[in-house]
Amino acid sequence: MRWRSGSRPRRRPRWRSYADAALAALVLAGVAFSAAKLERLAGEEMSGRMRVVDGDSLAYGERRLRLKGIDAPELLQSCRRGASDYPCGREAAAHLRSLAGGEILCRSEGADRYRRHLVRCRSGDVDINLAMVRSGQAVAYGDYERAEAEARAEGIGLWAGDFVRPGDWRAEHAQAETWFLADLLIEQFGAAWLALKRWAGWSGPA
Repeated sequence: MRWRSGSRPRRRPRWRSYADAALAALVLAGVAFSAAKLERLAGEEMSGRMRVVDGDSLAYGERRLRLKGIDAPELLQSCRRGASDYPCGREAAAHLRSLAGGEILCRSEGADRYRRHLVRCRSGDVDINLAMVRSGQAVAYGDYERAEAEARAEGIGLWAGDFVRPGDWRAEHAQAETWFLADLLIEQFGAAWLALKRWAGWSGPA
């Protein structure tokens, strides 16, 4: 079909203009809602006893918390010290459990893409995030670089041997989402187990 000179372009249907305006309004509302939610999460404080999920994650009731600025080995991750491998993921979780064994205070600084609270936690005068990196049980992840440098210089924790940084380990073994789901299953099993203990009135070891 030939284009005839002098022909007028077709007018856009009015309903399309209304639809575009409605879509733009929905997008803006979604952005505003997300920003408001992040602002609400930032600054929120949580205190009490919390359950350790792994070396950089905690559970507080139904809430899932991620220690901000650090990255610890995954639960299934192994590292090398001397001539032997050792379960550095479980060792990091055990160290966090020793730091967060009592009542702790965590302040949220927003959320990550998995809707976990990004938190900085304290046990009394102890900065738990900083202590994990300073002890060599976690690496800096956007913060605490000085503490990591000190731990590396002293050759403690992970720095006493050879290890793959947790982010690289996740990339080598599976997508991060897979490990998130695995941690979530562990967390849910733990929550069910604690609920069963409370129901049975058993105060034995976890």
